[in-house]
Amino acid sequence: MSPIELGMTRIAYVRYLNTAPLVEGLDKLHGLSLTAAAPSHIVGMVTRGEVDLGLVSLIDGAREDLAVVPCGMIGCDGPTLTVSLYSRVPIEQITRVHVDSESHTSGVLCRVVLGERGVTPVFVAYNAREKMIGAEPTESPETVLLIGDKVVTDVPSSERYPYQLDLGQAWHESTGLPFVYAAWMCKADRADEPQIIAAAALLARQLRHNRTRIDWIVRERAPRFGWPIGLASEYLGTRLRYEIDDRARAGAELFVRKAAELGVVNRSELRWGDAPARV
Repeated sequence: MSPIELGMTRIAYVRYLNTAPLVEGLDKLHGLSLTAAAPSHIVGMVTRGEVDLGLVSLIDGAREDLAVVPCGMIGCDGPTLTVSLYSRVPIEQITRVHVDSESHTSGVLCRVVLGERGVTPVFVAYNAREKMIGAEPTESPETVLLIGDKVVTDVPSSERYPYQLDLGQAWHESTGLPFVYAAWMCKADRADEPQIIAAAALLARQLRHNRTRIDWIVRERAPRFGWPIGLASEYLGTRLRYEIDDRARAGAELFVRKAAELGVVNRSELRWGDAPARV
């Protein structure tokens, strides 16, 4: 494949440890401009044209006119570790869930998982980053959904929350499929543009390279995010999935159909771009 001039392709990503295999080294590539943002903010950056590609929460890809560019994702095929429900009451007795405001997809996943167990609580947005840190037990919500590094670096105690549910594991037990939390996306009408195609090829190539040096990434990045080396190695090396294969795509489509059944999205399928050529 001949190199294609990228111009300056703007990319938005999430500054969590789990994105390191997707983005490590991209800042050294000519023609790419990187911006870190909260997961819930990236969809707006893409739809407003502030960036060309973003690591967009999957549910936002179904809500907006976006296309999944299948050159990388954040997913799991079992326990996630960093998307968990914490409750002081048994799961079947939950009546209200405070949902980490950094998340969109995980909140809908929680609705799906609890709904299939016959539990239909009220869901309210919650600024977990500000309110959970250092909170006394009497100040913290009875049930809260947390995502990201804070689940490890400021993990709620089992004494405070004796009932805990890993949503990735719950999804896998229910469906037998992987779960996709976020994927690279662009505006749907731009999916065939040479700039997007070239950038996707670079993202896919960097992911392949980074998968060969997970141990180095863990040593470099885990301490910066407050993760123990051993746990970070397990997390990045075995728990998470980054390639969009047929099973991941099937899991993503099933989730969107379930979300549509709940009335959370207006359409029951995702838009997909072509897989990038190898460079």
